Amino acid sequence: MTQLPIVASSTPSEPERRHPSIADKVRALGEARIGALLLVIATLVAIIWANVSYPSYHDFWETHLTIGVGDIQLDFTLHAIVNDALMAIFFFTVGLEVRREFAIGELTSWSRAAVPVFAAIAGLVVPAALFLLIANGTGHEHAWGVVISTDTAFLVGALALVGPRVSGRLRVFLLALAVVDDIGALSIIALFYTANFDPMPLIVAAIGLAGIYFTRYMRKGRGLMYATLAIIVWLAFLASGVHPTLAGVAIALLVPVYRPNRRDVEQALELARTFRQSPNSEYARLAANSLRESISINERLTSAYAPYVAYVILPLFALANAGVQLSPEILAGAVTSPLTWAIVVGLVVGKFVGVFGSAFIMKVFKLGEFGTGLTLDRIAGGAALCGIGFTISLFIIDLAIDDDTAANEARVGVLAASVIAFALGAILFRVSDARRPDDDGGRTLARPVDPTRDHYYGDIDAPLQIVEYGDYQCPFCLKASGSIEEVRRELGDRLLYVWRHAPLERVHPNALAGAEAAEAAGLQGKFSEYAKSLFADQDHQLPSDIIRRARDLGLDVDKFERDLSNPAVTNRVRDDVLDAEAMDITGVPTFFINGVRHTGPFDAQTLIRALEETAASSPRPGPAA
Repeated sequence: MTQLPIVASSTPSEPERRHPSIADKVRALGEARIGALLLVIATLVAIIWANVSYPSYHDFWETHLTIGVGDIQLDFTLHAIVNDALMAIFFFTVGLEVRREFAIGELTSWSRAAVPVFAAIAGLVVPAALFLLIANGTGHEHAWGVVISTDTAFLVGALALVGPRVSGRLRVFLLALAVVDDIGALSIIALFYTANFDPMPLIVAAIGLAGIYFTRYMRKGRGLMYATLAIIVWLAFLASGVHPTLAGVAIALLVPVYRPNRRDVEQALELARTFRQSPNSEYARLAANSLRESISINERLTSAYAPYVAYVILPLFALANAGVQLSPEILAGAVTSPLTWAIVVGLVVGKFVGVFGSAFIMKVFKLGEFGTGLTLDRIAGGAALCGIGFTISLFIIDLAIDDDTAANEARVGVLAASVIAFALGAILFRVSDARRPDDDGGRTLARPVDPTRDHYYGDIDAPLQIVEYGDYQCPFCLKASGSIEEVRRELGDRLLYVWRHAPLERVHPNALAGAEAAEAAGLQGKFSEYAKSLFADQDHQLPSDIIRRARDLGLDVDKFERDLSNPAVTNRVRDDVLDAEAMDITGVPTFFINGVRHTGPFDAQTLIRALEETAASSPRPGPAA
């Protein structure tokens, strides 16, 4: 059986033995946790600084910088540079994520997107309603936008810290929810928190955005053109009165995103081989450019900016905006302030009720698609974490509340709500894990066979059932395919056999591409034939081989290539992968015999004995309704 690689080494002698360094421990945390940790540290530093010496904190961020030439001068405070310029980059990365999800991600299928979309909408409406109910008569009703948005960076970091052991499905759900949540929050900022609006500069912005759209057709110099037009658009938004951070979103939505084209990947491989055979600077440049161009600009920019956003921009934002004074007088005022309580209740209660309540209703009435592992108790933990409304909440406080005392009370509310939401989420996840210890270790099949989506062979109502998770590059899966053929011949119509994808990319780098190619062939009715061809030649599964197989099988190659980039194909494979993760499948092939995980040999006679023994003790699970 192929398993994820484990690096073995001899036991080091005592002088060589060492504990992991601090750098090793930090790297092991991962980007999401490190980003969340830096946000927390920056927040604590801002609070301490503001309470030790508020004048120095205030004066530092109000330091003026003048940029310009001749009569053209731009005057900014450090606070404005962070909130108006650096945060435009943050919103740009948010926009890239929105664009990607709608083009090739979780939001391409309505049935798949319905659950997080409705949960996100309810998570915007319910908190705002609760805020208005509590803050009515305070004079700060217009600050209802403070409670609408979840902090995506904190949400992902918190899920990594306190989420369930297997959180793949929940993470996908929460990220899709966060994207819709961001769209709502950005729209609300544009519609309700824009002052001194002047439409004329937006004409310049529109021309600049059109230029950004058409820049994709340039052969050279696109990076410089994108940067120049982006600055022009940002300045036009600034001059119009629309908050300039929204320029980042508008620009990002026009940046092209696509899955890597197989022909482009193959060309990059050929150029890399040429460089290997004849290394020189020209071939190196051509190979590097070809590799870069095979990845969409959206994904290249996302990977380039993500570390700066997580490690620099968001911590700087927290440092510049979280400096709330926590004197006894301010805390006493916050405790009795309807504004503070409106924010706490809006974020903690409103987000939970909105997100969990909508998911509960959709689950009860069977609306939308809930994947394996996306249970209501885990959604409850995720809904609680959605109450962490840090970044955009503090951002809107700066836009909506002019009074310093009220702004301090609002910041106290945001900080308190974020701590409570984190603690509540951690408790709910612990309760959920206690109710189902390790999900029985993945012993039982998590998702019943579904004849409308599974690849199955035999009678769907057959009394015996084998479900196999495997990948097409695994030599043991190839061996198992022979065993399965023998079992099918011997049991005939008594057996239902189901294949599901579990490509181990870290071991078999082309396995995912093979799985997606089989699904693309399946759209032309040739799934089985294509799968057999992959098993028949496991050493040749490069992009050119994938296309060649399609041609040899008589497929419409143009349609096949288009389907390789079809989000339905990608999501179909990812569904199986997430199911495998939920059942802790780390090696292939993995068999479920009549719904129970099989351990031990997988020769034909062993599988037949296991089928008959488990069928005698308990009937196999029926197909999904």
